[in-house]
Amino acid sequence: MSETRVIKKYPNRRLYDTAISSYITLADVKRLVLDGVDFEVVDAKTKADLTRSILLQIISEEEEGGEPIFSSDLLAQIIRSYGGNMQNMLTSYLEKSMEMWEEQQRLFHERTRSLMGGDPMEMLSQITERNLAMWQAMSGFSDGGARRGSSSGSGGGSDKKGGGSSSGGGNKDD
Repeated sequence: MSETRVIKKYPNRRLYDTAISSYITLADVKRLVLDGVDFEVVDAKTKADLTRSILLQIISEEEEGGEPIFSSDLLAQIIRSYGGNMQNMLTSYLEKSMEMWEEQQRLFHERTRSLMGGDPMEMLSQITERNLAMWQAMSGFSDGGARRGSSSGSGGGSDKKGGGSSSGGGNKDD
């Protein structure tokens, strides 16, 4: 396993990534999160752990722009949970929920990749063929009866047989 990357935060609010010996921005820290890089942010003078604070800052910026994840009601509920005897349970619940969400997303992407195979055009062709076969099976028609089937299918074929020719004729005139 790789070592945890250390990012120092200086009093002038600048972030210094010790792994690349360069100053970075919050956008760079966000990229580290998205890439799954283990890191910690520490105060350059006191060595206090500021990782949560930086992550909350990134979340705050994300919530301000674009489509927010947290509704006002949800944020109010979270605030009400602080200091209560259920705070630890909520923390655990939220962590487990996010882990489950990530796993579901991973499985979805994995299944999507396996469905796609190698050639996207081949996949689309296969999907089209399956959809056509399903449509034909649902309609109960072969290629030769597709025209007949589409006009009788929209008029409710079973009603025509049982309802006599007058209801069928009335539909054609309407």
